[in-house]
Amino acid sequence: MGRAFEYRKASKLKRWGAMSKLFPKLGKVITMAAKEGGPDPDSNAKLRTAILNAKAENMPKDNIEAAIKRASAKDLASMLEVNFEGKAPHGVLLFIECATDNNTRTVANVKSILNKNSGELLTNGSLEFMFSRKAVFEFELKEGMDLEELELELIDAGLEEIEAEDGVCLVTADYTSFGTLNSALEEMGVEMKKATLERIANSPIEITPEQQQDVDKILERLEDDEDVQKVFTNLA
Repeated sequence: MGRAFEYRKASKLKRWGAMSKLFPKLGKVITMAAKEGGPDPDSNAKLRTAILNAKAENMPKDNIEAAIKRASAKDLASMLEVNFEGKAPHGVLLFIECATDNNTRTVANVKSILNKNSGELLTNGSLEFMFSRKAVFEFELKEGMDLEELELELIDAGLEEIEAEDGVCLVTADYTSFGTLNSALEEMGVEMKKATLERIANSPIEITPEQQQDVDKILERLEDDEDVQKVFTNLA
């Protein structure tokens, strides 16, 4: 499978391994989806996807149900999805996705983390052409499932690329095709391990292991922040 996929997978396992940090982030996404489209995943595709991704990270059922219930709480603060763009050391670009109930706090925290770790907060829109937003689906290939036939069936739903290794299939498409591809895979009975939107660098760069250590510091501090959901880079 592609290096970008393997890097993202390895990075995620390394930096997001602490469940005490990951589950609250996943719960926030579930709560936001339930508040926006209702608590029934059968009629709320966004919630259904959020639950799927939470289960893929082994989030307990009780945590998922609690996150859905929080959406109906009268004292629940309004949540916003906000993005930031920045630079890390050694020419590494950062696209930071957040979910917050206090934008002022989030801006201050992200800016502080970048400044303290030789980074810089950029004006939103600065990296518009540096990343492509993609719909990404990951699932295990069932016995008898043919990759070429699968590709033909998904082209009309917006498929751009499909690859498989060790029984795991990765499907990517433009972000605008997320809904149609998600529905097509569900109709085919595919049991997805991941269904998400990612930002993939158009011109990935490579850095040395020593430089990677500097970048990892800033990534770890960003992802430790309770409001930060995902951080994408232009690393190969």
